[in-house]
Amino acid sequence: MSEMERIKKQILQRLKKGKASVYEILYLQDASLPEIFDLLKEMEKEEIIKIVDGMVEITEKGDEVAGDIEFMGNIYCKQCDGTGIEITDEFSKIFREYREICSQRPEAVEDFDQGFISAEGVMRRVEFIYDRGELAGSNIFVVGDDDLLSIAAGLTELPKKVVAVDIDERLVDYINRIAEEKGLRVEALRYDVQQAFPEDLKRKFDVFVTDPVETIPGLKLFLSRGVSTLRGVGCSGYFGITTLEASRRKWYEIQRMIMDMGFVITDLKRHFNVYPQEEKNFFRFQEKLPIVEKLGYNVDWDWYNSTLFRIEAVKEPKPIVEGEMIIDEKVYKDDESWASPF
Repeated sequence: MSEMERIKKQILQRLKKGKASVYEILYLQDASLPEIFDLLKEMEKEEIIKIVDGMVEITEKGDEVAGDIEFMGNIYCKQCDGTGIEITDEFSKIFREYREICSQRPEAVEDFDQGFISAEGVMRRVEFIYDRGELAGSNIFVVGDDDLLSIAAGLTELPKKVVAVDIDERLVDYINRIAEEKGLRVEALRYDVQQAFPEDLKRKFDVFVTDPVETIPGLKLFLSRGVSTLRGVGCSGYFGITTLEASRRKWYEIQRMIMDMGFVITDLKRHFNVYPQEEKNFFRFQEKLPIVEKLGYNVDWDWYNSTLFRIEAVKEPKPIVEGEMIIDEKVYKDDESWASPF
């Protein structure tokens, strides 16, 4: 079975239940945006589905093509949103405080390709780091902190120290202000990943966290900055990668990159990070997202999501990018960047 035949099955399985928003279809399947767009158009042309006002519906011909395919219910756990991680009573108080802090955050800016995952998603990421024994007593480094994960981790009072770097001075100032008000062991520094990495931050941390730009040059740059901070063998990194803007070919290159830097992938959690339609998030620019322009329908579903990776160093961490790397358009966008403002 080819990849796209499998994706077609995913679509038909859902549509056997009934109509679905085209953005729900984007969420459920795992092809890249250019691939799924072409497949939807092909299925529409073949009269297997019809799309009206952003709603996708199976046709009589589609029912015949589907054959034995059936909708067998929503298999994802409703309690944990399919992540496998519940926000426990112990973390709930921290979550409520963190969510209130998030409500005052600076809004996402398209110039920096910003976007943040849900508050629940951030808390579950912190819990996952805790579960792996890497929250308590650790020095944690965050490369780009749109999500305010540094604050969420700091509120647990478990890490020894959390340092976040970001190019956006508004975020840096906000994180430092909250850290001072709350007495958190958290510090934010303004840093442009294009610049050579500061010597005083190298090999000082146990864990890095980032959500990199999903072009190959961007991935090399962001992951290298995180890897540069790690002390040595046994240290780890956490980051999100989509299938929406990263095809299988790109995932293959990502896996090679991870191995070249001395790491093994220990965990992959699909649909772990979901980017909500909040007024401060990047969906405010939806008219500038190529996928929205091509589909021609406004977003009505929290469809943009990523898989959480955990990687662990089995050799001495070796960043691919050591010095300065000047960013151009190719670092932020490629022919799969259909969810990045144009």
